[in-house]
Amino acid sequence: MKVLIIGGNGTIGKKVSEKLSEKHKVIIAGRNSGDVTVDFSEVSSIKNMFDSVGKLDAIVAIAGDAKWDKLDNLTEEDFYIGIKSKMMGQVNVVRIGKDYLNSNGSITLSTGILADDPVDMTTSAAMVNGAINSFAKAVALELEDGKRINVVCSDLVEDSFEKYAAYFPGNTPVPMHKIVDGYVKSIEGRITGRILRITA
Repeated sequence: MKVLIIGGNGTIGKKVSEKLSEKHKVIIAGRNSGDVTVDFSEVSSIKNMFDSVGKLDAIVAIAGDAKWDKLDNLTEEDFYIGIKSKMMGQVNVVRIGKDYLNSNGSITLSTGILADDPVDMTTSAAMVNGAINSFAKAVALELEDGKRINVVCSDLVEDSFEKYAAYFPGNTPVPMHKIVDGYVKSIEGRITGRILRITA
């Protein structure tokens, strides 16, 4: 399969790319590096990315930003960071990318534990994660020609646990291989409309 991984050089994306490269042709898209560059918050950049890579068998999005802060400190513009990047970035990948997807192809989006179990200072991030989960379940009802969509929704990964541990008291980090397996299941399996919750 020809697989595009947006965010393929990130903490999780790099491991997913390595695993999928064992069996498939992987194209990595990133903000500043990769086989093709993309600004996830700009529709024109997403369209240019798809134009440059052509038809695909799988699209994977492991990218997007959101502001972490106390609700009292968050401005409307702060909320728009997550809405424009992590939420609409993935929405636009689906809107535009489905037309570049071959029959029976798949789209895999990424959220996280905050959608179901938010912690302090994650009002904005939790909001966009929950929105993407609901979006994907609805889109699955409308995709045609055997095309599928799923979401990998993981707990905090071991590889970045030290950086975020203070925000997640009592959480047991997830081994990276379990999260990678979630992406493989979404891409190589036949499921659709699923939120694949990956926990320790």
